[in-house]
Amino acid sequence: MAYDLEFEKSLADLDKKITALQRKGERLKDDELLQLQEAEQELRQQTEAIYHNLSRWETTQVARHKDRPYSEDYIRLMCDDFFELHGDRTFGDDHAIVAGMAQINGQTVMLICHQKGRDSKERQFRNLGMPHPEGYRKASRAMLQAEKFGIPVVSLIDAAGASPALVDEERGQSEAIASLLHLMSRLRVPIVAAIIGEGGSGGALAIGVADRIVMLEHSIYTVAAPEAAASILWHDAAFASLAAEAMRIRARDLLPMGLVDEILPEPLGGAHRNYSEAANTLKDALQHNLTELKRLPVEEMLELRYQKFRKIGPFGTVKSRIPMPSNS
Repeated sequence: MAYDLEFEKSLADLDKKITALQRKGERLKDDELLQLQEAEQELRQQTEAIYHNLSRWETTQVARHKDRPYSEDYIRLMCDDFFELHGDRTFGDDHAIVAGMAQINGQTVMLICHQKGRDSKERQFRNLGMPHPEGYRKASRAMLQAEKFGIPVVSLIDAAGASPALVDEERGQSEAIASLLHLMSRLRVPIVAAIIGEGGSGGALAIGVADRIVMLEHSIYTVAAPEAAASILWHDAAFASLAAEAMRIRARDLLPMGLVDEILPEPLGGAHRNYSEAANTLKDALQHNLTELKRLPVEEMLELRYQKFRKIGPFGTVKSRIPMPSNS
């Protein structure tokens, strides 16, 4: 897999050198074999150094990487079985939301997931992973079914936001999100949410009112996409990198603020480098959080869920101002 992000140029050069040596196979001389081993070690060390110190904008690029595993990849790798549910019983079926019952190591869960697309055709089919109102109503239907049968809910969050089209507003986008937020706040089964890529705006929050929120190391979770924030603050999306830094959208920023409960380490170089390792890490996190939540009495669980969101957003002294672009 190519090193194709802007900050990975030095890694791409090393990878090219390694590939050229590997192609020689058994024809490698002793000195070339030593060069290969040294280059592989250097690639690993440089990758560790770069990914340990990613800026918030670089983290955004990783979270959006075209090869990053999507929800259906995790479903395939984590679940023993999956039965998808379609439609909201009101208008239609939204393919940006994938919902259905699954088994993870014998534990039945109701999965509610954002799903992006790989190629142009699938991106159009999935609406770039941005749900319509009927997607959120499908999620509500699935969650009510989970509550009826006492099945825990797991949501996989990976969306830039909800679909902003006029037809979505006409079909009640804000009402659909608000109703889902209200439902999740009082749902009488455990809920675990995982941010696996890009968690943006109300489109992400709509399936993120959970007892536990875990977040992959190089994912982002934000009130608005950096480009949108830059357009609002400075009337120019070109300042997206500056907005990303100001908003503190990485997992390591959000954990101390109580916005997420656990950071899940990713494979070296990001989840797109090793789907299986990323899926195993997420699977283990879901299992141990669900096990802990199932031990709680329902009323205690609901009270803890309520208090969790009441505590978010403490006020304090503002120590720094949002930086202004030099040419603004």
